[in-house]
Amino acid sequence: MVFVKFIEYLILLVMVLVSVAFFTLLERKILGYIQIRKGPNKVGFKGLLQPFADAVKLFTKEQTYPTLSNFIPYYISPIFSLMLALCVWLVMPYEVGFFSFEFSVLFFLCCMSASVYSVMGAGWASNSKYSLLGCLRAVAQTISYEVSLALILLSLLLLVGGLDLALFESYQRYAWFILLAGPLGLLWFVSCLAESNRTPFDFAEGESELVSGFNTEYSGGSFALIFMAEYASILFLSSLFTILFLGSGLMSIGFYLKVIFIAYLFVWVRGSLPRYRYDKLMNLTWKSFLPISLNYCLLNSGMMILFYVILM
Repeated sequence: MVFVKFIEYLILLVMVLVSVAFFTLLERKILGYIQIRKGPNKVGFKGLLQPFADAVKLFTKEQTYPTLSNFIPYYISPIFSLMLALCVWLVMPYEVGFFSFEFSVLFFLCCMSASVYSVMGAGWASNSKYSLLGCLRAVAQTISYEVSLALILLSLLLLVGGLDLALFESYQRYAWFILLAGPLGLLWFVSCLAESNRTPFDFAEGESELVSGFNTEYSGGSFALIFMAEYASILFLSSLFTILFLGSGLMSIGFYLKVIFIAYLFVWVRGSLPRYRYDKLMNLTWKSFLPISLNYCLLNSGMMILFYVILM
């Protein structure tokens, strides 16, 4: 039984990594057309093999590390980052007797919180002022937006009455939560942008002042692992948005079309919006997102209490 589960998880990992490869190609193509250029179109048919060529190039490059770096955390941080980004896929409600479990939301929150340590370790262990500044920004940003993410999730969990993501499909059979709580959906999407350090919230790698942020000193395979972890988490957050607000089961084609649409929105935002200012980012979460999500929590809890009183 354990061996079968191991093989199933191995297949899942391969599928996620292939999805990451083609998502990077999709992003480069979309950004190319937004900026009125072609994007990668030479390697393979219409550039289809470009992600694999990039992977081969990065993983065959010489692995360098700074002489003054703290070697063990410097080396382990990218591996830990990718491991967390792949572990979090276990929470998806697969409907085929896979790893679906009752407290999947708690597992997701734990994995997202632990991802802070990989960024902090990568920035601190590099022993570079740019990396340290980048990791401090990323950690402050991630912790701040986790508060609003958790409260938005809590207000939705009050409606479904459980911690299992599988409940969301049955509760959204006739009406999606995006129709009932549109502002929460928008808040969740923007928080996901900030959580994954994506434009317009990519302060951890602000090229104008921090070169490349917390991954300045990384090259070759280590850089590829950080890159893959970021894109795996974007795909996961797109899937989670679809489950929470757009109500499809994983066995339907509609689910995957919605995931591609949400992932496209991540890329579209990157190609359209300039970088935000850091103090405005912090003000946004503490002065805007936190009060709105708290109010929604109170509203939904009040609705559930009223519903139970009426039933009794």
